[in-house]
Amino acid sequence: MARATLTFRILRWLLQVALAGVALQLFFIGRIALMSVVDPSSTTFERSEAWRIVTEKDALRWRQQWVPYAQISDHLKRAVIASEDGDFINHDGVEWEAIEKAWQKNTQAEELAAKRAARTPPGKPAPAAKAPKIVGGSTITQQLAKNLLLSGERTLLRKGQEFVLTLALELLLSKQRILEIYLNHVEWGEGVFGAEAAAQHYYRKPASKLSAYEAARLAVMLPRPKYFEKVPNSGYLSSRAGTIVARMGDAVLP
Repeated sequence: MARATLTFRILRWLLQVALAGVALQLFFIGRIALMSVVDPSSTTFERSEAWRIVTEKDALRWRQQWVPYAQISDHLKRAVIASEDGDFINHDGVEWEAIEKAWQKNTQAEELAAKRAARTPPGKPAPAAKAPKIVGGSTITQQLAKNLLLSGERTLLRKGQEFVLTLALELLLSKQRILEIYLNHVEWGEGVFGAEAAAQHYYRKPASKLSAYEAARLAVMLPRPKYFEKVPNSGYLSSRAGTIVARMGDAVLP
């Protein structure tokens, strides 16, 4: 009898967890569906950043202003696609080939670390493996899914949730709407979010007036916006921006 009661309690607990998981997915999907007609005022990442800035600096320096898709320079749209996700218009939200390549690089790095550890003389600490720099493993839709609704945790569960939300975004929203939301909420510096805020902050002009080179510099900043905000004269930033300008002609807009 006692064992049967325990089994029943475990099954009931598992059922409650499953129902809670389903409810959470329905909540997320409902929010995404609403975004097809309602502009999201903020993202989970923005709110966490606002809290961090307030608690660390006792003040909130914040720039973010929504502008419609048509009021964002096509130069910036092309630059971001060329820099972040060249196949944005065609894929289903996930670049499976890029993920496979990233997996292979991580596997190779682990194997190299194991070989180095095996060659380490007894009594000496094994050298730490340097993580490979993975480029292109995350699409614009994946980045939006992560920033829009998820925490910054790096766990398999959170990554799985990111994939689910990515597919929901692609299913429920158009490519143009995905890019519009992304450009209005992506981080471009300390407390600087969205294309309009970035254009005003760095160039003192609206996002609609950005030149090709200005747009390319902003696109290059995206992987490390806070770092490049502090080093605006970076040689890498200028050089990479030139490369992106050359690629922008091939970027297809939704």
